[in-house]
Amino acid sequence: MRKVFQAELHQVGEQLIEISRLVAEAMEKANESFVNADIELAQEVIAADARIDFLQNDLDERAIEILALQGPVASDLRMIVGALRMSASLERMGDLARHVAQLARMRYPANVSPESLRPTFAELAENDIAIARKLTELLDTRNLELARDINRHNDRINELHAGIFKAIAAPDFAETAPTAVDVSLASRYFERFADHGVSVARKVTYLVTGEWAPNGASH
Repeated sequence: MRKVFQAELHQVGEQLIEISRLVAEAMEKANESFVNADIELAQEVIAADARIDFLQNDLDERAIEILALQGPVASDLRMIVGALRMSASLERMGDLARHVAQLARMRYPANVSPESLRPTFAELAENDIAIARKLTELLDTRNLELARDINRHNDRINELHAGIFKAIAAPDFAETAPTAVDVSLASRYFERFADHGVSVARKVTYLVTGEWAPNGASH
């Protein structure tokens, strides 16, 4: 029975890694559709989100079944409860990548971002994609240096996000009101994607160390 239990735990961990890989791929493609006004790629991201949702639901059902049938305690219990919480954050990251793609689709054939803000959005996306890739590796290896890297990327994203709102509020911002709304939404999606990545990294850190670091205090 113990071997079966450990195999079930391992499967839950592997499924988290798979969801994380799909989330990273979703953000990579969503950003490409955002940058290039690629409606076909945007539609691909939107459609693929259903797979992330399915895997999250399947993982949650599996974890709840383990809780009900195996009665895990101590570190095993933390692992299963942590997996439930991490799957919810990963699913939300997939939703946010989908939202970026939906903006690209809605504004096609135009670009969502005005020319002046494209370098900032490029850096936002670069950091988000780095977080998603490192999160997948973190879930696989439990190397906590990756968690610290994720926090550093998130710090930079917060700076860029604040910079976009400052640019929109500036007297010389000459774009239309709909563009300002789109840019605000897009920046928020990129920023929230990173926040959920940090949340998952904190939970992995807790599983490894047994110590909870609130508000990303593992810098």
